[in-house]
Amino acid sequence: MNKNKLTALILIMLFVLSPVAFAFGTITASNPGYEERVVQLVNAERARYGLDALYMDSRISDVARLKSKDMADLNYFSHYSPTYGMASDMLLRFGINYSAWGENIASGQDTPEIVVSQWMNSPSHRANILSPYFTFIGVGYYVGADGTPFWTQMFTSDDK
Repeated sequence: MNKNKLTALILIMLFVLSPVAFAFGTITASNPGYEERVVQLVNAERARYGLDALYMDSRISDVARLKSKDMADLNYFSHYSPTYGMASDMLLRFGINYSAWGENIASGQDTPEIVVSQWMNSPSHRANILSPYFTFIGVGYYVGADGTPFWTQMFTSDDK
């Protein structure tokens, strides 16, 4: 088998076996420490209310990061992506199953502390953070070409 055919076969196998890895091969976090810090702050808030900590899922973070990048690149701010649809659509498209899901988005906040504080002061965002129905969290932080930070949190439950 020649080298080009072998390379094509490997790429096809990677896509079939791991569509998430294939889709995110070039999207890295603008600051991975920021994503992890958001999870720490969210879990601290949940602990204050006697709720279990959420588990950070790297695949969900990949999807959340893609959503943040999509908002930055296409200059929109909405739960509905013109590219991927709703978060529920994105999660399923990239192989993440769930029985419940939620999404928080934000733009312009410079630090994890500021964004989590603002989410906690918003009833609908706070409800997602404090929902007892969620088990997993993914956080995507991406800074657009103009320097604007975009944040996405995605929450899921165990697959039922």
